[in-house]
Amino acid sequence: MTKPTVEVQPLVRQKARSLGIAGEQWLAGLPGLIDDLERRWSIDVGQPLSGGSSSYVARARTGDGRDAVLKLSLPAPDFAGQVQTLRLADGRGYARLLAHDSERHAMLQEALGPSLDRLGLAPRQQIETLCAMLRSAWQVPRAPELTVDPAKDKARTLGEMVGRLWESLGRPCPERVVSQALTFAERRAAAFDPGRCVVVHGDPHPGNALRVAAPRTGAGAGFVFVDPDGFLADPAYDLGVVLRDWCAELRGEDRATARGLVHSYCALLADRTGVDQRAIWEWGFLERVSTGLYVLGFGAEEFGRPFLDTAELLVRRGGASA
Repeated sequence: MTKPTVEVQPLVRQKARSLGIAGEQWLAGLPGLIDDLERRWSIDVGQPLSGGSSSYVARARTGDGRDAVLKLSLPAPDFAGQVQTLRLADGRGYARLLAHDSERHAMLQEALGPSLDRLGLAPRQQIETLCAMLRSAWQVPRAPELTVDPAKDKARTLGEMVGRLWESLGRPCPERVVSQALTFAERRAAAFDPGRCVVVHGDPHPGNALRVAAPRTGAGAGFVFVDPDGFLADPAYDLGVVLRDWCAELRGEDRATARGLVHSYCALLADRTGVDQRAIWEWGFLERVSTGLYVLGFGAEEFGRPFLDTAELLVRRGGASA
């Protein structure tokens, strides 16, 4: 039987090449890694799946005839955290983990259906589904060794990244946008409270929410998350990531309409979760700017620019965005 071609998604290939030699070695080694895992895990790997930005994903079939998904991630230090989150979740709010090899950044997961962003649902329906999913995902037990240093919490690291990338990329958006993002980073860092922290997903956008093949325990919303970052943070951080998206709905709108739409999404997130609306707004704006700069940083202008353009829409003429 002819084996499927190893076809890497364009964004994943761009990201791999931005890593230099390590990324090129990862790309070149994919066929051999797949062959080895087929033998070790007694699986047959099939066609690659679309989507994703940091991994090669393909259909697989286990030795006992079950459908599964093979995920091979780009070299990254947070892969062990992904595995740990999925293992501790044990299917609650997240995809079930069937096998893993942390050293080679490989995992085998249960087969799932289409992602939430491909079902033609309105943004508000997607947001409500994500809120229900997050309420479940936030119940994942905290591993004893999982801690967070207040001096290195997410707000501080994002703020440092925004300032660094804005300068190194030649200031690709107005200064008032970056200034507002840095102000919000300072506010969120000052509000940091270890007692409010949960194991957050870290990137719970609709593309990371996949429909389960059949109703099951731990997937009350009918969807589960994949690709968790699995670190400790305020729940408002995850909701800010949800608020960060919807660029297609915002681009082309005037400033007032865009702000009103995002505020309505923010209010919905707060209502469905009981999390402070101001915190969600500030995290959402910081995530929008940091994501745009980060994606521009590895050369994907077409993916990063919409985040920065829509961030500019959300800043009032006087500079404030709240």
